Amino acid sequence: MKLVDTITLSAGHPFRGKMPEKSGSGIFAVQMKDVSPENGVCWDSVIETELTGKKQPDWLKQGDVLFVARGSHNYAVLIDQNREGIICAPHFYILRVVNPLLLPEFLTWQLNQKPLQNYFDSVAEGSVTKSIRRTILEKTEITVPPLEKQNKILELHETLQQEKKLYAELINTTDKLMHAIASDLMAGKTLQAKEERT
Repeated sequence: MKLVDTITLSAGHPFRGKMPEKSGSGIFAVQMKDVSPENGVCWDSVIETELTGKKQPDWLKQGDVLFVARGSHNYAVLIDQNREGIICAPHFYILRVVNPLLLPEFLTWQLNQKPLQNYFDSVAEGSVTKSIRRTILEKTEITVPPLEKQNKILELHETLQQEKKLYAELINTTDKLMHAIASDLMAGKTLQAKEERT
């Protein structure tokens, strides 16, 4: 099934030049620096801004999927919170699922998996800054399994993400322990050397 058959697609807000910061405006803009395929949207880093240009804002809703269309890594993140006054930068495409048989969470997961990541690598255009054209993204072939299977895959994905996080924390703790042992050894050696000189 083609992606265009399951979603509506629009571009992020077309700011003129650098995105302005304006505290207290109540309008928040998601930028590239605020997202990652591992952690989704980091809301703490999203700045307040003001609208420029004449285009009416396409306010983001919970369940929208942002697709990073420019750069060396083209991936998707889910808007997982219901917030007001949220827009996104023009580097994103906004994918809004209209097929009731497709979960936005599952679409996000599928777009980030190796088969489609390899596909995006093969169709990206540009030598310095690569990008995915809208028509290319719309023609992307996706799979829509039954909702029960989508949920099971998402549950497995969440479990694996939690395990990866725990392993990363364990490795970090082990590294700190090894550094502490090495530092203690060097401190002992330094103290011993001083004692021998005296």
